[in-house]
Amino acid sequence: MIIKGHVHKFGDDINTDDIIAAKYLDSQDPEYLGAHCMENIDEGFPRKVKEGDIIVGGKNFGCGSSREHAPWAIKGCKISMVIASSFARIFYRNCINIGLPILVSPDVNKIKQHDFLEVDLIEGKIHNITQGSTYLCEKFPKFMQELIKNGGLVNWIRR
Repeated sequence: MIIKGHVHKFGDDINTDDIIAAKYLDSQDPEYLGAHCMENIDEGFPRKVKEGDIIVGGKNFGCGSSREHAPWAIKGCKISMVIASSFARIFYRNCINIGLPILVSPDVNKIKQHDFLEVDLIEGKIHNITQGSTYLCEKFPKFMQELIKNGGLVNWIRR
């Protein structure tokens, strides 16, 4: 499982209200939510994203409420994965449940805005093509690989 994309860099403690404002929680449509992803902290963010891009955050990414709207907004924005030094546990689980790859790496501080990454989930490696560097990260467990390949927990159960 190889994921390639340009980086959109965020800092520490990005909470679910930063990812999707509460005023949009009347919908569960990922495309609608994606059109408003991160707008409280990066106005026009969805227009900057190209399909397959990667969000890189700091520690405690996804803190705040436990609703699934935040990972839906990220996925609906066409982001391919999120990498951070740590995640709020329920946010982490919600991402896996909807089929959004999420990866912990201690080297996120070395990754810069707009770098181009090639991430190997099976090997646990992040190749920073822009900088010519490679960082180690958690390998994605086989079961979680299956969930992602199937588009999330519900689709995995159906299959």
